[in-house]
Amino acid sequence: MADSPTTPGGGKGGSKAAASLMENLLGLLRIRVRRGVNLAVRDVRSSDPYVVIKMAKQKLKTRVIKKDVNPEWNEDLTLSVTDPSIPIKLTVYDHDTFSKDDKMGDAEIGIIPYIEALKMNYEQVPSGTIITRIQPCRQNCLAEESCIRWSEGKVIQDLCLRLRNVECGEVEIQLQWIDLPGSKGLS
Repeated sequence: MADSPTTPGGGKGGSKAAASLMENLLGLLRIRVRRGVNLAVRDVRSSDPYVVIKMAKQKLKTRVIKKDVNPEWNEDLTLSVTDPSIPIKLTVYDHDTFSKDDKMGDAEIGIIPYIEALKMNYEQVPSGTIITRIQPCRQNCLAEESCIRWSEGKVIQDLCLRLRNVECGEVEIQLQWIDLPGSKGLS
């Protein structure tokens, strides 16, 4: 009698890999890429920007916004987090049809302060309470103070990132944690 597959499209080996991933997975980090502000011009008068977010081997990207140096993406990208000490790398590119896409700056985000804030208990805290503030410094890419706050039962961090390796530009994002049943969790 043949073994029945334990995962859709896979055999026994697939379920072990999936179980191992769930054991190491802390949860999901939803990154809302809100907008770009005063991004660099890379075409004749404008740019066609999109954002790429990388963490370890994961790579996600937003849609391209045509001819806009102040694009509004308002897109949610979700990363699986196994090691919060790995920084998130954000890079903005200008989409080109006939040549390689031009880089329009990058930024790096450390999520340890956000993860630490997630571990506290906020049951009695009113919605809108600021948990902690992170100041811009040489070690981060913040353009302004970033607040981690308790809002409607969730810990949220808003960040305005100053792009590096470019003449101008900022990207506004928001972090939100998603607990996964069966994952290792943060405790």
